[in-house]
Amino acid sequence: MSFDPDVTACAALVEKADPDRFLAVMAAPVAARETLFPIYAMNVEVSRAPWVTAEPMIAEMRLQWWRDALAEIAGQGAVRKHEVTTPLARVLSADEAVRLDEYVAVRRWDIYKDPFEDEPHFDAYLEHSSGALLRAAGQSLGEAPEQVLLDLGWAMGLANWFRAVPELEAAGRIPLLDGTGTGVKRLAERGLDRLSRGRKRMREVSVEARPALLAAWQAGPVLRQVAKAPGAVARGEVSLSEGGKRARLMWASATGRV
Repeated sequence: MSFDPDVTACAALVEKADPDRFLAVMAAPVAARETLFPIYAMNVEVSRAPWVTAEPMIAEMRLQWWRDALAEIAGQGAVRKHEVTTPLARVLSADEAVRLDEYVAVRRWDIYKDPFEDEPHFDAYLEHSSGALLRAAGQSLGEAPEQVLLDLGWAMGLANWFRAVPELEAAGRIPLLDGTGTGVKRLAERGLDRLSRGRKRMREVSVEARPALLAAWQAGPVLRQVAKAPGAVARGEVSLSEGGKRARLMWASATGRV
């Protein structure tokens, strides 16, 4: 299967900016990649929008651009020409485009240096970012219960968040409500609980939608690593070896489990 230039550009964008997710897409069936690459390219663009400028107003405008683009897709009319929005409009349903408005809006936290207000605020950030992204990917491919995708996406987002903590702190953000060893361990255990809850219902995810779950292939090992050694988060030592990552991805692709 060959992709059109826009989907090819989306793939190149994901490969450069989000190599782990690129590997997950490449482990999926070829037919699924045409749907996944535009969705994950959108994620690249949205997630970096707050960081490409030091001016909050400009960052707000960049996020608003994506909210407007999603509103156009939801309206099922003319959609602005762009290497990501053009193929994205072909794979997102109108309902999903509406729901992704909050996915963009929640990224406003990244613009400013205020801490999370409380645990529900932090939970909502992961739910509307990583959770919503996996929901969009899965339900754009096939039938899948929303809660299963949100649970797996939340756990995936938390694993990625732990790995990003040193960089976020260096940028002046306060990424954790409780950065003590006890607090980090408790948070990792919450992530493992949601991962387990999602895994228990994976049989309800259709064969067509299951390739989207590959994006969460590192969540379990990373969260277990943090639960065992929470101090690794502050030291920036939360990671899997390249060999370990690839072996885990091969296993996930072969078994359909994450």
